[in-house]
Amino acid sequence: MSVWLTPDGRPFYGGTYFPPNNRYGRAGFPNILRQIARLWREDRKRVEGEAARVMEALAQVDKGSEDAEFRRDEEPLARGFESFARGFDADHGGFGGAPKFPRPSVFNFLLRFATRASGDDADRASTMALFTLCRMAAGGLRDHLGGGFHRYSVDEFWHVPHFEKMLYDQAQLAVSFVEAWQVTHDEFFADIARETLDYVLRDMTHPEGGFFSAEDADSLLAHGRPEHAEGAYYVWSRQEIIDSLGEDEARIFCRHYGVEEVGNAPAASDPHGEFAGKNVLIERQDEATTARILNISVETVTRSLATARKKLFDRRVQRPRPHLDDKILTAWNGLMISAFAKGGAALNKPHYLEAAANAARFLRMNLTSQGRLLRSWRGGASTIPGFAEDYAFLIQGLLDLYEASWEMDWLKWAIELQERQDEQFRDERGGGYFGSAAGDPLVAVRMKEDYDGAEPSANAISALNLLRFARMLHDEAFEVRAREILGSSRQALERVPTAVPQMLVALDLALSPPAQAVVAGARDSADVREWNARLHREFAPRRALLLADANPILIEKVPALASMKPLDGRAALYLCENFSCQAPHALQ
Repeated sequence: MSVWLTPDGRPFYGGTYFPPNNRYGRAGFPNILRQIARLWREDRKRVEGEAARVMEALAQVDKGSEDAEFRRDEEPLARGFESFARGFDADHGGFGGAPKFPRPSVFNFLLRFATRASGDDADRASTMALFTLCRMAAGGLRDHLGGGFHRYSVDEFWHVPHFEKMLYDQAQLAVSFVEAWQVTHDEFFADIARETLDYVLRDMTHPEGGFFSAEDADSLLAHGRPEHAEGAYYVWSRQEIIDSLGEDEARIFCRHYGVEEVGNAPAASDPHGEFAGKNVLIERQDEATTARILNISVETVTRSLATARKKLFDRRVQRPRPHLDDKILTAWNGLMISAFAKGGAALNKPHYLEAAANAARFLRMNLTSQGRLLRSWRGGASTIPGFAEDYAFLIQGLLDLYEASWEMDWLKWAIELQERQDEQFRDERGGGYFGSAAGDPLVAVRMKEDYDGAEPSANAISALNLLRFARMLHDEAFEVRAREILGSSRQALERVPTAVPQMLVALDLALSPPAQAVVAGARDSADVREWNARLHREFAPRRALLLADANPILIEKVPALASMKPLDGRAALYLCENFSCQAPHALQ
């Protein structure tokens, strides 16, 4: 986003994208600069008047609701579900028409609503989420050779993407596919989650543990030449595939991935002919259908496609790679820590847990100063202090890492960061958190964001964090602050629930009775690891996971844990609701 400010820091003009030159009926960036410079020279009062108007509008937005009381009302959940159902594309998945963006907070809400609802509503909610994930994974939005997801689809079919790869998309979509696997235990979803996490480990991880931000959409057409194009690294001509695989293997691959001699990008998705003769890989059908069409066995198709993907991947890495945005952002790393923690615990991949822990250590070593977070790192930390989203997303990641590993240090750090977030960002009067700290001379108006777009809002994640703290630590003060956030967002929840799906997730949790699963035993024992694996195989998003292992820090906060003991020398599971626990369960 580009925003122009007056010298005293008041915004007067902005936009999300300006082409490098005049085209598509839009003014190019240099032309915009010349027009603004002319206005500043010739009509400065007009510019300053616009800045005053923008500031007044921002101040009105920031006032929020005068009636910000939290209500125990499930109606926003039902209204949100019905709104998503009306916009659902039952043919291709997703919501609305082109362009289609992955919006994982919608999947988060729908999968949880499915467990709250009954009958047809439960089935519809689950189907909308799972079908959309399947169609996204089959389409060109997914990198079928190297793993990971591109930014969005320019068409309704998830076929032709904008080829940029963002860390926050990989993080959130990996969690969505892990949760889809927990719901269905269909290995397809686990495979996509692993593929996405493996891509991040391979191509977007700093040697010391932090995660890089993005890979560009454009790349050079060939080494040593200046020409570049969007998607050049990812698209294929049919002849390239035949040359790489041979006729027999190429026949199976091209049939399965929709490869055509003239290219497979629909004309409407390629108005400038950039993909003429090129193919964006997209699964046209499942492997069983490919086998039937070609009159061969499914096993032959599966084996051939796996071999072909490896060969094409090896050939692709010889092309000029897209530029890597190698800065490390605290907020996006927090989201990625969550993904590796959840994926590692659910899919029994210890090296994913280690990746999450390494990233957390990197942030603690390189992006904290006097207990407070910094925003970014690239060869060294910036001087920019962390925003509310940096705290919220990292706290969430640390809570997920604690539940995945039961290493107390991560929960302890999360509690400390929550205290720092409250000190700097909390709105004592209206509830919720401002995006920036008080006293920042570069911030014209302190805003409280609640829109859940490509990334969830800091307030939605903060509400969830506070509710999780309340249920883990038996501390009502956290619950009160979470309800304040929900109260301050009540207008959005009631009037435009589709704008705040992650806040709907927080509301769902706030309306659910506190639930805990406590395992009593030694953290490094095989029994405790087995209980942890079993608990993470289930989709139980409203349940806090705790370890009662005589840790003095946790017992000080939750004295009841001291009475929870193993059974006959083996780790035992205590299931609790409303802080009342059943008799312990032994491993079977």
